[in-house]
Amino acid sequence: MIQVFRSFNPLNVLWLVLVLLLTRVGYLIHVPDKLEFVFVEPFARLLVPVAYEYALSPGLNILLAAVLVLAQALLLNYLINHYNLLGKPTFLPALMYVTLSGLFSPFLILSAPLICNFLLLWMLFKLMSLYKGEDAKSISYDVGMIVALGSIVYFPFIYLFLIIWIALMLFKPFNWREWIAGVLGYGTIFFFLAVFYYLNDRINNFYRIWLPLGKKFPDHISINSWNYLLLIPVVLILVFCFFKLQQNFFKSYVQIRKYFQLLFFIFLITAFSFYVNASFHINHFLLCIVPAAVFFAYYFLYAGKKWFYETLYLLLLISIIYFQFNKF
Repeated sequence: MIQVFRSFNPLNVLWLVLVLLLTRVGYLIHVPDKLEFVFVEPFARLLVPVAYEYALSPGLNILLAAVLVLAQALLLNYLINHYNLLGKPTFLPALMYVTLSGLFSPFLILSAPLICNFLLLWMLFKLMSLYKGEDAKSISYDVGMIVALGSIVYFPFIYLFLIIWIALMLFKPFNWREWIAGVLGYGTIFFFLAVFYYLNDRINNFYRIWLPLGKKFPDHISINSWNYLLLIPVVLILVFCFFKLQQNFFKSYVQIRKYFQLLFFIFLITAFSFYVNASFHINHFLLCIVPAAVFFAYYFLYAGKKWFYETLYLLLLISIIYFQFNKF
């Protein structure tokens, strides 16, 4: 399977669809009677004055989620190949994204984090253009607006604002105007939201939007213990990837090294921003699969022993399907 996706062949899209179906077939058999879909935060609920949470049937919900995942996988694949992050054209980022998007059952349905992955990919297109771009102020402003939109859809997305400043530190010499431009971009969206609050006589509650930022970081996360077994192949692949990156890090162009550093910071921020949400849902970690898919693709592209990396990927794929068919 990995060998097929190592080359850049448009026919791999068909194989990609097959993997997409395989990682969802078990959930389709055990699909619940009702699936909730919430794509804006409660503070922005007035912007969508209709009852939409249960408007979609479970089957349609899962189908639309699969279509979005496929579109995101292809966008990510285009991004990585366009900026030559892996050194050669390949379909592995798309394969890894589709595979990781089927890791847990909550990943398989429409959710706010899934919608936000489009915004995260849009951010990456913008931020990676900073390296050779001249007008960093407009890019910083645009990305600030994207983060603000993402915060309305899913509030923990607000922490990705830090990525604007991290990208500016990585790619550009310090210029305070570029740093302020991101703040102005973010503020523009929330200025219009404040106007909407004012027109609806709710301006006194506007400050409550930011209260979750003061929450204490939790001591533990409540996750089904069986899910930890599913994470074993994921952690193994990540460890192998970071060893491989370490071996080749200083052999890469400076530009590529900076891109991977940016992805690593995105991975950390998306992983640790879950606590801001009022109630923890494991689908938050959908935000992590954009950078994780790139790391996985890097390992599988440069791994040396075919029998080992093919077995490792097959173990991951079988584990995903097995845990969907077996509800412990």
